[in-house]
Amino acid sequence: MSQNIVPPMAKVKDTILEKHGDKRNDPYYWLNDRENPEVIDYLTKENQYYDEVTAHTKEFQKDLFEEMKSRIKEDDESVPYFYNGYYYMTRFEKGQDYPIYSRKKGSLDAKEEIIFNCNEMAKGHSYFSLSGLSVSEDNKWVSFGVDLVSRRQYTIQIKNLETNEILPEKILNTSGGATWASDNKTIFYVKNDIKTLRSDKIYRHTINTPSTDDVLIYEEKDDTFNTFVYKEKSKKYLVIGSSSTLTNEYQILESDNPTGKFRYFQKRVRGLEYSISHFGDSFYIVTNKDKATNFKLMKTNENNTLQENWTEVIPHRKETLLEGIDIFKDYLVVEERTNGLHKIQIRPWNGVGAYYLPFESETYTAYTTTNPDFDTDILRYGYQSLTTPSSVIDFNMKTKEKKVLKEQEVLGGKFDKNNYTEERVWATAKDGTKIPISLVYRKGMKKDGTNPVLQYAYGSYGYSMDAYFSTTRLSLLDRGFIYAIAHIRGGEDLGREWYENGKLLTKMNTFTDFVDCSKYLIKEKYTSPKHLYAEGGSAGGLLMGVVINIAPELYNGVIAQVPFVDVVTTMLDDTIPLTTGEYDEWGNPNDKIYYDYMKSYSPYDNVKAQDYPNMLVTTGLHDSQVQYWEPAKWVAKLRTKKTDKNILLLNTNMDAGHGGASGRFEALKETAKEFSFLLDLEGIDK
Repeated sequence: MSQNIVPPMAKVKDTILEKHGDKRNDPYYWLNDRENPEVIDYLTKENQYYDEVTAHTKEFQKDLFEEMKSRIKEDDESVPYFYNGYYYMTRFEKGQDYPIYSRKKGSLDAKEEIIFNCNEMAKGHSYFSLSGLSVSEDNKWVSFGVDLVSRRQYTIQIKNLETNEILPEKILNTSGGATWASDNKTIFYVKNDIKTLRSDKIYRHTINTPSTDDVLIYEEKDDTFNTFVYKEKSKKYLVIGSSSTLTNEYQILESDNPTGKFRYFQKRVRGLEYSISHFGDSFYIVTNKDKATNFKLMKTNENNTLQENWTEVIPHRKETLLEGIDIFKDYLVVEERTNGLHKIQIRPWNGVGAYYLPFESETYTAYTTTNPDFDTDILRYGYQSLTTPSSVIDFNMKTKEKKVLKEQEVLGGKFDKNNYTEERVWATAKDGTKIPISLVYRKGMKKDGTNPVLQYAYGSYGYSMDAYFSTTRLSLLDRGFIYAIAHIRGGEDLGREWYENGKLLTKMNTFTDFVDCSKYLIKEKYTSPKHLYAEGGSAGGLLMGVVINIAPELYNGVIAQVPFVDVVTTMLDDTIPLTTGEYDEWGNPNDKIYYDYMKSYSPYDNVKAQDYPNMLVTTGLHDSQVQYWEPAKWVAKLRTKKTDKNILLLNTNMDAGHGGASGRFEALKETAKEFSFLLDLEGIDK
């Protein structure tokens, strides 16, 4: 990469921000105005600088893109699932970026009915997302949401599946999804606040009436909560949910009485988390009630839903996290996690012969998928590992026979899972905690410290980073890279306490765990600081920001995707989307103890005069989750402070938001940019 091109330097305009008597100078605060031509000019100059510095990799990027694309089955189709008399499927056609949604009545041999061809709908738009497809019980209507900007503000419309006519009414600023009452003419949907994007209002809409006539059913006034609406699998109840990081609340209404009044299932109690599933005359409740940190299963009669009526079905277990349930006529299916690994338990309702599905590997993920039918012995689940492409499996819970319906095809004729090794190792954190790391690499790897390693993690919101298969990752593995997933605290990989010990005033554990995993990989000679790379996105981008402040010497290069790096300023601004709902994750900086703690690790506030690794930072101008100005300000500050001659690049997608490009192949171009950055640093150019 060329070192002689002069990078753009953002103008310094000192802005003093004061809180709790503490003054912070933010010289790049002015960048948070996307309407300001000066801001667009700066971002454009950074993009031009990126293009100039990486010009010599452009052909390699194209080759990587074609290589990754060549592994993808272009004319792919999902496994059909049966629901309410129809088989539903999603398919892609060769050369097309977007899916086609269709269905067949009664049999897979029946004539295909196209519900939506997203390739037609996306024409003329640089970004397109279709979301929230919901079919009425009489199979005649489908509601759907469309986002053309990538700010997750969807416009809901309704289509007549018999005539293919789309009704004229448009419902703006929604979450995209809608729920049908049993009368086949009423939908319930969620509106988002225009500025903060918080889902805060539930409305009722009757088809063939203007959306201005819609009735407000519920407003969530607490700005730390979001609200949502859905229908139970039994179809008997409509449910309005409200949730924050630590607390849930539900209201229920019979779905054949859509104009009735919702009643509370159990009003919110701070710290009481629960979710509900209806079956027969009862509700089953997954909950942390009575200090059940890893959750337990309870049940109650549908007419007596307050928590004092709940009785225990599966008790709390210290070593096992209860993640969720699926209910069938004859079976209860329980999804759990023990020692960081998924388990699926089948429990017949008659109480005889509960058992677990057998899984061999230590670096896999397994999960139940689409199971909309009550009256079946077939459980559909997914399975994949770091070396095994994702499979969709139908398992007969009575006979225990399994049928692999589909294993993701890896085209190109070169992939053989036997050419790769997957393993799980444990690093010791500085407080003695053992942190699991999942690794995959080509067979024949020698532990001599010369292997390039890409270490990835997320580590926030209790989101577990499971070992998954990736066709794009093969482009790194086949060029000698080891890929490592660090299962750090802040995720829920080893149970609820794993999350609790990596948030709020224990958040530093997330960052030091990642560093300790890096030190372990270096000590065990998987790699060395000259060949170690780190990557994370969003809250994982925050992780990257902290790690390079506290241990920059461990890494040759870092990729920070849409990084949340200006923690204090963002968490003090309650007009920014998501902020208020995040207080239980990061703390509320209006309280000095959280302000001080946040400031101690916030990457932007802690940039200092020191050597930093080579860096690629990416963002999207329309990102609603991490605003573009956070990475832009961070890069501007790093440019003035860093004492090295390493590469620092900011690449802004001027058309996209948090998830990047919307087309399935456009997204590969962004991956090719990242891979070429890493490979170039390793001196690999083909």
